[in-house]
Amino acid sequence: MPNATPRPREARYAPHPARRPTRTLTTALLALPLTFLPVVPATALSTASGAPAHITRDAGGDAATAASTGRRASADTAASTDRHASASTAASTDRHASASTDRHASASTAASTDRHASAGTEAAAGTLSATSAPQGRVALIGVPGLEWSDLDETRTPALWRLVAEGASASLSTRAVPPPDRGITCPTAGWLTVSAGQRAGTEGKGCPAPPTPQQEGQGATVPSWAALSAYQAETGYDAKLGTLGQLVTDGGGKVAAIGPGAALAAADKSGNIARYTPTLDTLDSLGDLTPYNLIVLDASALSDAWSKQPLDEYGVPTPLTPAARQAAVTQADQQVGTLISRLPTGTTVLLAGISDVTPNAHLHVAIATGPSPDGRPYPHGHLTATSTRQDALVAITDLTATTIQLLGLPAAREVVGRSWQPGGPAPATPAETVTELADGDLASQVLREVRGPFFAVLVTVQLLFYAFAALALRLRRRRTQTPEANPTDAATADAPATAATGADAEPTDAEPTGAERKATRHPGAEHTTTDRVSSVVAGPIAGAGEGAGPSTDAGTGSGMSTDAGTGTPSDLAASADAGAGTSVGPLATAGTGAGAEAGVVQASASKLLKAVQLVAVLSGAIAISTFLAQLVPWWTLPVPMLSVIVTILGIAALITALAFAGPWRAHVLGPLTVVAAVTSLALLIDVMTGSKLQVNAVTGYEPVTGGRFYGFSNIAFAIYATGTVLGLAGVAQWLLGRGVSRVVVVALCSVYGAFAVFADGWPSWGADFGGVPAFVIGLAVFLLLLSGKRVSLLRLVVVGLAGAAIVGALSVVDWLRPETQRTHLGTFVQQIIDGQAWTVVGRKFGAMVGVTVGNWSLTLLSLVALAFLFLVLARPSRWGAAALGLAYREAPAFRAGLFGALTCAFVGFLMNDSGIAIPAMALTVAVPLTLAACVRALQLATPTPPAPRSEPAAPRRAGA
Repeated sequence: MPNATPRPREARYAPHPARRPTRTLTTALLALPLTFLPVVPATALSTASGAPAHITRDAGGDAATAASTGRRASADTAASTDRHASASTAASTDRHASASTDRHASASTAASTDRHASAGTEAAAGTLSATSAPQGRVALIGVPGLEWSDLDETRTPALWRLVAEGASASLSTRAVPPPDRGITCPTAGWLTVSAGQRAGTEGKGCPAPPTPQQEGQGATVPSWAALSAYQAETGYDAKLGTLGQLVTDGGGKVAAIGPGAALAAADKSGNIARYTPTLDTLDSLGDLTPYNLIVLDASALSDAWSKQPLDEYGVPTPLTPAARQAAVTQADQQVGTLISRLPTGTTVLLAGISDVTPNAHLHVAIATGPSPDGRPYPHGHLTATSTRQDALVAITDLTATTIQLLGLPAAREVVGRSWQPGGPAPATPAETVTELADGDLASQVLREVRGPFFAVLVTVQLLFYAFAALALRLRRRRTQTPEANPTDAATADAPATAATGADAEPTDAEPTGAERKATRHPGAEHTTTDRVSSVVAGPIAGAGEGAGPSTDAGTGSGMSTDAGTGTPSDLAASADAGAGTSVGPLATAGTGAGAEAGVVQASASKLLKAVQLVAVLSGAIAISTFLAQLVPWWTLPVPMLSVIVTILGIAALITALAFAGPWRAHVLGPLTVVAAVTSLALLIDVMTGSKLQVNAVTGYEPVTGGRFYGFSNIAFAIYATGTVLGLAGVAQWLLGRGVSRVVVVALCSVYGAFAVFADGWPSWGADFGGVPAFVIGLAVFLLLLSGKRVSLLRLVVVGLAGAAIVGALSVVDWLRPETQRTHLGTFVQQIIDGQAWTVVGRKFGAMVGVTVGNWSLTLLSLVALAFLFLVLARPSRWGAAALGLAYREAPAFRAGLFGALTCAFVGFLMNDSGIAIPAMALTVAVPLTLAACVRALQLATPTPPAPRSEPAAPRRAGA
């Protein structure tokens, strides 16, 4: 939300007093890891545009603003001082003028060194060229609001011809939206092209681009200083005029046609060398051959939209279909007029740079003519390393593409990447248009179903937790054993099993062997309680509190020094302290008096079987939301119903697999299958381009443009939870077959390390905040599995190790050429440039906003935790706490659950998605935990009831 009272102009432009020391310190800190890395060849740091390797683009590179006043310096002066600064002056005048010059040089050098070095730098500046002369010619045509569904062979012949000749893609136009509306206004779109970074305008609604004030053959954008100053308040700090300044600094010529084009083509002072307001006066520009950059605002659509009535947010209402078609036809004529005047060899970049609807859309992106590698753009799809998706590019890529096509050095302010030829497109323009229009349709359907889907998901989960709680806790008094007579007591003294009597389940055999023996030890007393786990995991570890007398019922934290050490039986004994031995209803679950009273055994309860089945199905929902992308559900008649049916169908298939084999008889069998499918599916997806996450209801939306590749925060939460729980199930299976604990821990460490690597590697997951959380959660799991104590010191060391890993991956990414970096390497550069706090502040604000504003996910998280602690960790209608029994039957499960919950909590603190991370992690972990607990109840061996205590002796009066 913009500030109601803007800061004074001098305050907006004043340099931050701590920025220079901060930049120096952060540069020194980042240099430390580089000393341990091999020397990088100079060519690795050169730009992809072919700039010489010895030319650097330091933070003071933007000091070259000689043409920012719109007045060219004389030839002999420009040769020595224009666009240069000496090395000795750059460090002290980085983007700021000295106080004595007040942002201006002396009169003799004002035209060539605007806001920078004194006349004494002229001689030295002549030896270094910060920019190279523009090469080639680019026509950048913006058609605000143009969508693929607007194209028609008859109504838009010029656009149709461009599709047939060149490469095409969907364009994500996300910029800085107006308050309360998630759209990109035309002015914001043009400003984003100018800066190469998301930009916007102050106030609500979509103001029209300001009309440039013509001065001779050129023009000046009014209120440019205010537009530039406002960008510092958006969280992106876009530098307006970056594109135009680079071209003019290189000696190139820029021409703009229309008000919007003037915003994109202006230099950092808001000046345009050659300007004409409409195509009717195009002849005033003369021959277009000398121009390196020609920008056209084909504004027929946005002009028609701006005349519509405004809604309550100050945004125009939608155009009627007839009015939209007429405006598109007019825009096509504007495009055709310019193209007919362009010289041969001109690269045409056409983009629908904004929305002209109340809702955001994907728009048109077409490129024809020479590509960055010199060869013509072929008929096919466009792509960019910013999205890593075929047929999908971003609006900031438009700026980067123009810069690279002109042979100019990449600017650090530009976050986009150049458009490159992608995969093959359909053979005909009609098929290409239909395919890309279908992509926008998917994004619109996703926007419509995402909110209702999460509402349904939260509601169903809450109802299921309530149902499961009733199933486990209801009618406990009915299961109490009637007062035992001597005959009943004699019967109860006989050994009993969980599967005796007429109602016993004969199909699922119980685990046998060492694993089964390991789970039958009496409760072992914990001698040491971990002070960390007593806070974080105490309620889970003390799962059997109140379940009956055990040697240490409810006192152990579950992370003691004895937990998990030695043989599996040792770990079982530790877990059994939480489970305890029951003297209550569980004693009557077998035969004898309890059976005569009509009590149903847990192993034969149809209600418990239903709970287990639904729990496994619920745990498979999360991964099914991604696998549903294998089916084009958005093309079906009723999208909302289609996506729900598709997700439920895939989840049912996974559930069937979980119960298909002999593993269904084990406590962690179904859990392990679902968790393994979750981990492997997302791992394979992220290694092959993250196709399943695009337009998934729990993935990322290209329209929003928050992320296009790698692990989104929600996908990370699901992936990490599935990985840790899956490893716990595999570890328990191996331990039950007598495999050495050292070998089991080593195997889990290998896969876990690879999973973390896949999450953080820039070419795969590229997940900055997920790596530390994943490392800490995995370390907690491995420590508990190996029987080591989880102390605060170890958690701190592991956290530092996670930070070091993601830092090393970021530095490695930063060492690559700028055009190939992901956001990991970009963040390193932002630290060096002193802009890191802008990014951190924006991420923190997003995290708080999601946590506070998304009440449904917050409610789901609280209810899931309450169900875990207050239902599963307390006595059930069958006596002992179900979670404690699950720990006793599968000791490795406790380590896995602790690790998964720890990962979710740290991820909540480290990422901008806030409560969404633990909410989705719990959506996987809690239902699968419930399934394991139900199976543990079914396998539990009833214990005989304890004899009734003698009544207390009466006290004498006055005693």
